[in-house]
Amino acid sequence: MESNTTILNRRQFLAVLGTAATAITLPSCTFAANATAKNNRPNFVFIFADDLGWGDLGCYGNRQIKTPNLDRLAEKGLLFTQFYVNGSVCSPSRTAIMTSHYPARHRVHGHFASHEQNEARAMPNWLNPKAYTVTRVLKNAGYVTGHFGKWHLGSGVGAPGPGDYGIDEHCTVTSNGPQLEGQNDPYFRAKSTAQIVDKTIQFIEKNHDKHFYVNVWMLLPHATLHPTDEQMKPYQRYAPRGVPYKGAKQIYYASVSDLDKQIGRLIKKIDELGLADDTVIAFSSDNGPEDFDIGNAVHSGIGSTGPFRGRKRSIYEGGVRMPFIVRWSGHTPTGRVDNTTVIAGVDWFPTVCDLAGVKLPNDLKPDGENMSQAILGKPRQRNKPLMWEWRFRVFGDMVHKCPMLAIRDGQWKLLMNPDHSRIELYNIPADPTELDNVAVQHPDVVKKLSEMLLKWQGTLPPGVVEQVAGSNAYPWPENK
Repeated sequence: MESNTTILNRRQFLAVLGTAATAITLPSCTFAANATAKNNRPNFVFIFADDLGWGDLGCYGNRQIKTPNLDRLAEKGLLFTQFYVNGSVCSPSRTAIMTSHYPARHRVHGHFASHEQNEARAMPNWLNPKAYTVTRVLKNAGYVTGHFGKWHLGSGVGAPGPGDYGIDEHCTVTSNGPQLEGQNDPYFRAKSTAQIVDKTIQFIEKNHDKHFYVNVWMLLPHATLHPTDEQMKPYQRYAPRGVPYKGAKQIYYASVSDLDKQIGRLIKKIDELGLADDTVIAFSSDNGPEDFDIGNAVHSGIGSTGPFRGRKRSIYEGGVRMPFIVRWSGHTPTGRVDNTTVIAGVDWFPTVCDLAGVKLPNDLKPDGENMSQAILGKPRQRNKPLMWEWRFRVFGDMVHKCPMLAIRDGQWKLLMNPDHSRIELYNIPADPTELDNVAVQHPDVVKKLSEMLLKWQGTLPPGVVEQVAGSNAYPWPENK
């Protein structure tokens, strides 16, 4: 059960956890009269892991994976327990971060794949480069912008490169434009985090005397995982006994630990350059961990969702509720846990602009809201509900197979199918595992939230819905 306490220290939090088992030229932006003066605008480093679970870090309760650097980041900053991404797979989640829009508004319903696959799912082949992005708005406001690592907002013939979205320097994968090196190396993914951090450090060293914003979007721990023997050494105890195979824990834990190690190098360099007081460092993940039911993760799909139900693709908590750690030395409180604020990926763009003293474009119409107050240590209630749609199948165990739609408003989370089947209502602070469906007991809440959710869904662009979407039917034995 989640505590109702607003702010907990690290020890208190862990005790609680234990009980809960085409390009466009836009006008330059103006500076708003915010708490941050123009000359004191912070830098931003946004680190995004790929398929990391809520429960994969020590500071979120994991007792087997070694993540000392991210744990230290939390000790020196602020940890949120109710941070949500706005898509349960890669491209939708990233679209929301960049645009402050629900991804379906851009017809980004699933991950960008081949042009044929995109067409089959009524998706474009890339995020519209005319869209406002956090990078473009900050660049127009005088920031130097960078993006290193994964892109996955469109690639292939005709696709814009990251530079078309307001990014000055970039080196990426699943993209057009300059690429990370060594992609034919069988250990490329295992070595990718170090390369991404190296390029980020070069960017920061080059621009340390300017205002900068940089996305550091990792490839790990997305499958297929193939860590080096050296990376797996700390986890020999998890090797299978009596057979010459690597264990799933060895493989997954080694991948997460190297992710942590390289992030530690990045944070250390920021501090050595004297930028700690000038730089907002944020860490999260794009969606929940992959399931071993997927072919490229059959040897490693054991990432932890902590106490939550659902994994990648699911819109139960484990698929969309992610770690979120923010450190801005001298501004964020240290060693604190915000267990109350419900914050989301769509909030990143407006929050960053407020902290930077940059006015949002008048016609942006964000789905997110400014959460800078919470970032600075003052928990707050959000004004807008959060909503999700997943039009495709959910893999893995039956318990993860969610309805198609969900809404989180205050303490309540409602899941349902558009045909009004599978009505599920959960009091999330009291039941974060989503096991106690109280829809029957609260028909007024169901009515209110279902009307809001279906009205929102009606505004979304039409498209293909997979036949098994929203189903948790099991193939029961039948008489012939």
